[in-house]
Amino acid sequence: MIVSAHQPAYLPWLGLLHKAALSDVFVLVDNVQFEKDSYINRNRLRSPEGWRWLTVPVASKGHLAATIEHLRVMQGPWQRKHWTAFKMFYAKTPYFKGHGSFLERTYQRKWEFLVDLCEDMLRYLFEAFEIRPKLLRASTLGIEGYKTDYVLELCRKTDASTFVFGALGRNYADVERFKKEGIRAVFQDYCHPTYPQAYSGFEQGMNAFDLLMNVGPRSREVLMSGNLTREAMQ
Repeated sequence: MIVSAHQPAYLPWLGLLHKAALSDVFVLVDNVQFEKDSYINRNRLRSPEGWRWLTVPVASKGHLAATIEHLRVMQGPWQRKHWTAFKMFYAKTPYFKGHGSFLERTYQRKWEFLVDLCEDMLRYLFEAFEIRPKLLRASTLGIEGYKTDYVLELCRKTDASTFVFGALGRNYADVERFKKEGIRAVFQDYCHPTYPQAYSGFEQGMNAFDLLMNVGPRSREVLMSGNLTREAMQ
């Protein structure tokens, strides 16, 4: 059983989807503290000038110690502004019409909790990229601990034989402890692909809809190109 995990992310980037594509189970780590100025509630989209942030305002005042699962979305004009930005910068991309309809519906809904918005987008992206791990939330698994202890407990709860860390996992993962528990630790070093974008030049690290709207049916092929595959992990 190959398992990976990541904090919820608004408009996630390609590296998150690649890690999920390697996995049988993908866990949203929603029972940890929210980090301000992270990618949990924001990401970038392509514009003629390069890139711009799209940020979901959250009720952080008085909630800085709150876990992500309890983080509430602030009501206001952000949804209209984000949808307007997508229309403005992506309307002429080859596959805007197909995926824009999902975003339009998403931005018309009222969201109370950020994690629900992130999960809804992630499920759509999984389907669009033909990625089909079982998606779980850590908050439903009763996981506790910190760093290696936390991940080992997550592995026990999901019967993992292999756990896929991001590249930064090397900074804290105690590989020997994983070996003792019969769990293989794999580290993902995502090599960002280059693909056609709506404007001249190329900006990497955009949200995953940037690839979908520009490349369409070839998105999974581009996502995986030059990177670790499930077959290579066998």
